[in-house]
Amino acid sequence: MGTLYHNPRCSKSRQTLAIAVDSKAEFTLVEYLKTPLDEAQILDLISRLQGNASSLVRVQDADFPSTGVDVNTLHDPQVVASLLASNPRLMQRPVYDNGSIAVITRPPELINSLL
Repeated sequence: MGTLYHNPRCSKSRQTLAIAVDSKAEFTLVEYLKTPLDEAQILDLISRLQGNASSLVRVQDADFPSTGVDVNTLHDPQVVASLLASNPRLMQRPVYDNGSIAVITRPPELINSLL
């Protein structure tokens, strides 16, 4: 069973959720802004993430500069985990984790390979 990290205000996240529901696959839905991940959970997610740890951070978000984090340090999973634990709104979405592989599902159809 997988986990979909979801932000209902995001159109791509809503599209990914619709694909997952239509597939009839069992998964856990986590609205990560209501239930933020802690550093250990984020590090665990990063360990399965296809792509670099930095891809999990929304560096183009208007709130990113106020964090004081240098974009060049985002290759370090610990830096990313710390940043996202304190600023969950900066987490890229949606993310689907099937327990072996985690993927940022942009485009939403990327979820199909994990269901």
